[in-house]
Amino acid sequence: MVYFVDSGMVSLRVVAGGSLLETAIVGYRGAVGISSVFGTHVPNHQSVVLFPGSALSITSEDLRRVMVERPLIRANLASYAQALVVHGSQSALCGVRHGLEQRLACWLCLACDAVDNQIFSVTHDYLSTVLGLPRAGVTRMLIRFEKQGLIRKMRGLVHVDNRKRLAQRACCCYSIIEGAYAAAHQLARMEREVQISS
Repeated sequence: MVYFVDSGMVSLRVVAGGSLLETAIVGYRGAVGISSVFGTHVPNHQSVVLFPGSALSITSEDLRRVMVERPLIRANLASYAQALVVHGSQSALCGVRHGLEQRLACWLCLACDAVDNQIFSVTHDYLSTVLGLPRAGVTRMLIRFEKQGLIRKMRGLVHVDNRKRLAQRACCCYSIIEGAYAAAHQLARMEREVQISS
Protein backbone atom coordinates (compact mmCIF):
# COMPACT_ATOMS: atom_id res chain seq x y z
CA MET A 1 0.00 0.00 0.00
CA VAL A 2 1.00 3.61 -0.61
CA TYR A 3 -0.32 6.29 1.75
CA PHE A 4 -0.57 9.94 0.72
CA VAL A 5 -0.43 11.90 3.95
CA ASP A 6 -3.02 14.65 4.48
CA SER A 7 -2.11 15.37 8.09
CA GLY A 8 0.06 13.94 10.83
CA MET A 9 3.64 12.74 10.55
CA VAL A 10 5.29 9.38 9.86
CA SER A 11 8.81 8.33 10.79
CA LEU A 12 10.66 6.21 8.21
CA ARG A 13 13.30 4.02 9.85
CA VAL A 14 15.91 1.40 9.20
CA VAL A 15 16.00 -1.32 11.87
CA ALA A 16 18.89 -3.77 12.16
CA GLY A 17 20.60 -5.65 14.95
CA GLY A 18 18.33 -4.21 17.61
CA SER A 19 19.14 -0.62 16.59
CA LEU A 20 17.11 1.89 14.64
CA LEU A 21 17.88 5.01 12.66
CA GLU A 22 15.28 7.44 11.40
CA THR A 23 16.00 8.11 7.74
CA ALA A 24 13.19 10.58 7.02
CA ILE A 25 9.97 12.07 8.31
CA VAL A 26 6.96 12.32 6.05
CA GLY A 27 4.21 14.86 6.49
CA TYR A 28 1.27 16.43 4.73
CA ARG A 29 2.80 16.66 1.24
CA GLY A 30 4.44 13.25 1.32
CA ALA A 31 3.84 9.61 0.60
CA VAL A 32 4.66 6.51 2.61
CA GLY A 33 5.43 3.26 0.79
CA ILE A 34 6.40 4.92 -2.48
CA SER A 35 9.55 2.79 -2.74
CA SER A 36 7.40 -0.31 -3.31
CA VAL A 37 6.00 1.26 -6.48
CA PHE A 38 9.46 1.78 -7.94
CA GLY A 39 10.63 -1.70 -6.92
CA THR A 40 13.06 -0.60 -4.21
CA HIS A 41 11.33 -1.83 -1.06
CA VAL A 42 13.82 -2.81 1.65
CA PRO A 43 12.56 -5.39 4.20
CA ASN A 44 14.27 -3.80 7.24
CA HIS A 45 12.47 -0.47 6.79
CA GLN A 46 9.65 0.57 9.11
CA SER A 47 7.04 3.30 8.87
CA VAL A 48 5.79 4.47 12.27
CA VAL A 49 3.07 7.08 12.81
CA LEU A 50 4.46 9.81 15.08
CA PHE A 51 1.52 12.21 15.05
CA PRO A 52 -1.91 10.80 14.17
CA GLY A 53 -3.61 12.23 11.13
CA SER A 54 -5.27 11.15 7.92
CA ALA A 55 -4.05 9.72 4.63
CA LEU A 56 -5.40 8.49 1.32
CA SER A 57 -4.32 4.99 0.36
CA ILE A 58 -3.95 3.01 -2.84
CA THR A 59 -2.46 -0.39 -3.55
CA SER A 60 0.95 -0.44 -5.20
CA GLU A 61 -0.51 -2.35 -8.16
CA ASP A 62 -3.29 0.19 -8.72
CA LEU A 63 -0.84 3.07 -8.43
CA ARG A 64 1.48 1.46 -10.99
CA ARG A 65 -1.48 1.16 -13.38
CA VAL A 66 -2.40 4.82 -12.85
CA MET A 67 1.23 5.82 -13.46
CA VAL A 68 1.22 4.02 -16.82
CA GLU A 69 -2.04 5.74 -17.80
CA ARG A 70 -0.89 9.16 -16.56
CA PRO A 71 2.83 9.79 -17.11
CA LEU A 72 2.60 13.14 -15.29
CA ILE A 73 1.72 11.33 -12.05
CA ARG A 74 4.68 8.99 -12.58
CA ALA A 75 7.04 11.94 -13.12
CA ASN A 76 5.77 13.73 -10.01
CA LEU A 77 6.10 10.62 -7.85
CA ALA A 78 9.58 9.92 -9.22
CA SER A 79 10.63 13.47 -8.26
CA TYR A 80 9.23 12.98 -4.78
CA ALA A 81 10.93 9.58 -4.44
CA GLN A 82 14.24 11.21 -5.40
CA ALA A 83 13.74 13.87 -2.71
CA LEU A 84 13.07 11.09 -0.20
CA VAL A 85 16.35 9.42 -1.20
CA VAL A 86 18.16 12.73 -0.66
CA HIS A 87 16.50 13.01 2.76
CA GLY A 88 17.60 9.50 3.77
CA SER A 89 21.17 9.79 2.55
CA GLN A 90 21.60 13.27 4.03
CA SER A 91 20.24 12.03 7.37
CA ALA A 92 22.82 9.24 7.37
CA LEU A 93 25.64 11.68 6.63
CA CYS A 94 24.33 14.10 9.25
CA GLY A 95 24.47 11.39 11.90
CA VAL A 96 28.20 10.91 11.50
CA ARG A 97 29.32 14.46 10.63
CA HIS A 98 27.32 16.96 12.66
CA GLY A 99 26.95 17.81 16.31
CA LEU A 100 23.99 17.57 18.64
CA GLU A 101 22.87 21.20 18.30
CA GLN A 102 22.89 21.15 14.50
CA ARG A 103 21.14 17.79 14.24
CA LEU A 104 18.44 18.67 16.74
CA ALA A 105 17.76 22.02 15.09
CA CYS A 106 17.60 20.27 11.70
CA TRP A 107 15.07 17.70 12.97
CA LEU A 108 12.87 20.36 14.57
CA CYS A 109 12.82 22.39 11.33
CA LEU A 110 12.00 19.29 9.26
CA ALA A 111 9.19 18.42 11.67
CA CYS A 112 7.74 21.93 11.25
CA ASP A 113 7.82 21.41 7.48
CA ALA A 114 6.22 17.98 7.74
CA VAL A 115 3.25 19.09 9.82
CA ASP A 116 3.11 22.64 8.39
CA ASN A 117 2.88 23.92 11.95
CA GLN A 118 5.13 25.35 14.64
CA ILE A 119 3.68 23.11 17.39
CA PHE A 120 4.05 19.35 17.54
CA SER A 121 4.17 16.52 20.05
CA VAL A 122 7.57 14.97 20.70
CA THR A 123 9.40 13.64 23.75
CA HIS A 124 13.05 13.90 24.74
CA ASP A 125 13.25 10.10 24.72
CA TYR A 126 11.97 9.94 21.16
CA LEU A 127 14.48 12.53 19.91
CA SER A 128 17.28 10.74 21.73
CA THR A 129 16.35 7.40 20.15
CA VAL A 130 15.84 8.44 16.54
CA LEU A 131 18.81 10.81 16.44
CA GLY A 132 21.07 8.38 18.29
CA LEU A 133 21.96 11.06 20.83
CA PRO A 134 22.20 10.92 24.64
CA ARG A 135 18.90 11.89 26.28
CA ALA A 136 20.66 14.21 28.74
CA GLY A 137 22.29 16.05 25.84
CA VAL A 138 18.96 16.43 24.03
CA THR A 139 17.38 17.81 27.20
CA ARG A 140 20.23 20.30 27.74
CA MET A 141 20.03 21.50 24.14
CA LEU A 142 16.24 21.93 24.26
CA ILE A 143 16.66 23.98 27.45
CA ARG A 144 19.31 26.09 25.69
CA PHE A 145 17.07 26.60 22.66
CA GLU A 146 14.28 27.67 25.01
CA LYS A 147 16.51 30.17 26.85
CA GLN A 148 17.53 31.62 23.47
CA GLY A 149 13.86 32.14 22.54
CA LEU A 150 13.92 29.61 19.70
CA ILE A 151 11.39 27.17 21.17
CA ARG A 152 9.05 26.67 24.11
CA LYS A 153 8.74 23.27 25.74
CA MET A 154 5.42 22.20 27.17
CA ARG A 155 4.48 18.79 28.49
CA GLY A 156 5.02 16.49 25.51
CA LEU A 157 4.93 19.43 23.07
CA VAL A 158 7.46 21.67 21.39
CA HIS A 159 6.46 25.11 20.11
CA VAL A 160 8.94 26.63 17.65
CA ASP A 161 8.91 30.38 18.29
CA ASN A 162 11.67 31.53 15.97
CA ARG A 163 11.87 29.24 12.98
CA LYS A 164 14.32 31.42 11.06
CA ARG A 165 16.90 31.49 13.86
CA LEU A 166 16.40 27.78 14.54
CA ALA A 167 17.11 27.03 10.86
CA GLN A 168 20.32 29.04 11.18
CA ARG A 169 21.40 26.68 13.99
CA ALA A 170 20.73 23.62 11.83
CA CYS A 171 23.47 22.05 9.76
CA CYS A 172 23.54 22.36 5.98
CA CYS A 173 21.56 19.11 5.82
CA TYR A 174 18.34 21.00 6.52
CA SER A 175 18.70 23.30 3.53
CA ILE A 176 19.70 20.38 1.28
CA ILE A 177 16.72 18.25 2.33
CA GLU A 178 14.28 21.17 2.27
CA GLY A 179 15.62 22.17 -1.15
CA ALA A 180 15.12 18.66 -2.55
CA TYR A 181 11.45 18.64 -1.50
CA ALA A 182 10.93 22.21 -2.72
CA ALA A 183 12.37 21.26 -6.13
CA ALA A 184 10.08 18.21 -6.36
CA HIS A 185 7.00 20.32 -5.50
CA GLN A 186 8.04 23.06 -7.92
CA LEU A 187 8.43 20.52 -10.72
CA ALA A 188 4.98 19.12 -9.92
CA ARG A 189 3.45 22.63 -10.06
CA MET A 190 5.15 23.44 -13.37
CA GLU A 191 4.02 20.17 -14.94
CA ARG A 192 0.43 20.79 -13.82
CA GLU A 193 0.51 24.29 -15.32
CA VAL A 194 1.85 22.97 -18.62
CA GLN A 195 -0.86 20.32 -18.69
CA ILE A 196 -3.60 22.87 -17.95
CA SER A 197 -2.39 25.31 -20.61
CA SER A 198 -2.10 22.66 -23.35
